[in-house]
Amino acid sequence: MNLVYRFLSLISIPMKYISSISFLLSVLALFSCTAMKDQDTRMDTINPGTRTGNVDIVNGIMIPRPGATFEWRLDDLPDDFQTGVDIIDIDAFAATPQLVANLQAQGTKVIAYLSVGSFENFREDAGSFPSSVKGNKYEGFPDEKWIDVRKIDIVGPIMEARLDMIKAKGFDGIEPDNINGYQNNSGFDLTKKDAITFSRWLIREAHERGLSIGQKNAEELIPTLVNEFDWFLAEDAFVDEFYTQLTPYIDANKAVFLVEYTDRMRRTDFNNQVCPEARRLQYSSVLKDRDLTNTTFYCN
Repeated sequence: MNLVYRFLSLISIPMKYISSISFLLSVLALFSCTAMKDQDTRMDTINPGTRTGNVDIVNGIMIPRPGATFEWRLDDLPDDFQTGVDIIDIDAFAATPQLVANLQAQGTKVIAYLSVGSFENFREDAGSFPSSVKGNKYEGFPDEKWIDVRKIDIVGPIMEARLDMIKAKGFDGIEPDNINGYQNNSGFDLTKKDAITFSRWLIREAHERGLSIGQKNAEELIPTLVNEFDWFLAEDAFVDEFYTQLTPYIDANKAVFLVEYTDRMRRTDFNNQVCPEARRLQYSSVLKDRDLTNTTFYCN
């Protein structure tokens, strides 16, 4: 007889009810454990992100400053989603104008995630990409292919329409993903110079619409583009040991957002190794699952 049966017997519960009550208590215990597990692994409730106000508007463009707090969510968020950070990065296509307005009403600036260097076959404008600009499959992402960013006469109008959509939804800025096709087996003879040319075109188009735009990875482009991009977003910078190369953005009084991932780093290592160094360098660091959903841990 287990402890539940012993307890129920001691308080004189009739035997015919004990089995049913024991079952219900077991179910409740299971749900309780599951809830505790979700709370522990998905969201940092002890150190949630908080707003610092480290965001400026310069010539109509949002410039996050060092220390601005950051969240990155590429899952589908409800229009009434609540957050407490300075900057949140969400999917450009999935977000509604209502969600963007709600986040801004909370005091949060909203960045639109947009893949500018790859073709994604699930996007609503996928039919706009001709085969002539589609290259090799993006390793690890079967629904994506690299695109030839040199063909700005073809790629440009597609990106302009996307930027217009982002502006119409009310976003404050964009995160241009995959500008580093030259580092990958893209199927094209892309070069670092091509990435710089394409980045400058994107920066001009974003700024003309009043949108902030950050540099995503490709840290070797920093010396050339730090004075043109508005902030920096890095993935795996500590694990891959390139985080010290990002300081020119801090020197320019622009935020550096660092995202480390739980598939390569434990939470204790994030707290004990990444956070002290991130604080020293004035980086804004978070630890997330690679699917960029609701797992977010901030520095203690």
